[in-house]
Amino acid sequence: MFSFKEKIKMSLIKNNIKDEQNPFILFKNWYKKAKSNEISNPNAMALSTVGSFNKPRTRMVLMKEIREDGIVFFTNSNSRKGKHIVKNKNVSLNFYWKSIERQVLISGKIKKISSKDSDKYFRSRNRKSQIGAWTSKQSQILKNKSDLKTRFDDFEIKFQGKEIPRPKHWYGYCVYPDCFEFWLEGDGRLHDRLEYKLKSGQWIKKLLYP
Repeated sequence: MFSFKEKIKMSLIKNNIKDEQNPFILFKNWYKKAKSNEISNPNAMALSTVGSFNKPRTRMVLMKEIREDGIVFFTNSNSRKGKHIVKNKNVSLNFYWKSIERQVLISGKIKKISSKDSDKYFRSRNRKSQIGAWTSKQSQILKNKSDLKTRFDDFEIKFQGKEIPRPKHWYGYCVYPDCFEFWLEGDGRLHDRLEYKLKSGQWIKKLLYP
């Protein structure tokens, strides 16, 4: 009989996956492979937040940084997701890479990153995206598209010939995971599922039934 740890290693070796103790290392390896194979936006991830009456809501956002202990994206803090985050710090992320038949499900707590780091990333955006951050009243009702275009034109004139500052309502957020699940498609729907859970500062691995 094989031990649980041996079964995990056998499954990973069979699918050419290195047995990492730190899920961030495995995640970075998978993301590197996705970037080489996924046609568009391998950094796209489904972000789920919980709003009023415990109702979840999911939307696609773009990962912009993988830190040693978290995953960063940027958004308007006045948006629906921003308001959800204020009330409930528990979120989940899901990456699905069809081209390599893999997905990663992540859950954890979310927190704003520093103003300094948010400023730095904002300055790296192209000018139209910077103006767009000022233009959009994200998640509010838009009567017609021409209103959006008018607001964009107004801000374009306002900042003409000037450096565009980061709007105070536009921030980076970091998700600090306490659970990773790595999923690899298998024949006959016998998929591989490897779960990492953070307990007392240590990552505990388990192999799950598909």
